[in-house]
Amino acid sequence: MDRLMAAALWVRENASSRYSGFKVGAALEEAGGRIHTGCNVENATYGLTVCAERVAVFKAISEGARNFRRIVVAAGGKRLASPCGPCRQILWEFCGNIEVILLNPSGDSRVLSLADLLPEPFDENVFR
Repeated sequence: MDRLMAAALWVRENASSRYSGFKVGAALEEAGGRIHTGCNVENATYGLTVCAERVAVFKAISEGARNFRRIVVAAGGKRLASPCGPCRQILWEFCGNIEVILLNPSGDSRVLSLADLLPEPFDENVFR
């Protein structure tokens, strides 16, 4: 298991998932190798809940990062969990067509491109 996968599993344990019990961790890697992590943070009104992927992206952007290579999304369960629609849009907007690795605590994984998950993205090309 590489360090990006280990980081996603580690940060998953910090999730605040007291309503769903579904912990998610994300580790986003810059082109230069620096890793930014995030976990899901739930709220009683659910609409204010923030997913792990968005936390990782927003932390990275706030720290000046702009060029990303891949992200690992670690979640529990037998079925690998992929990013939700809003997370796919945020990832596309700020990271482009990066590699997305889905992972569970048992070590099962799958590698996709973001374009596989978001085949017709809404981006700046819509305005041209």
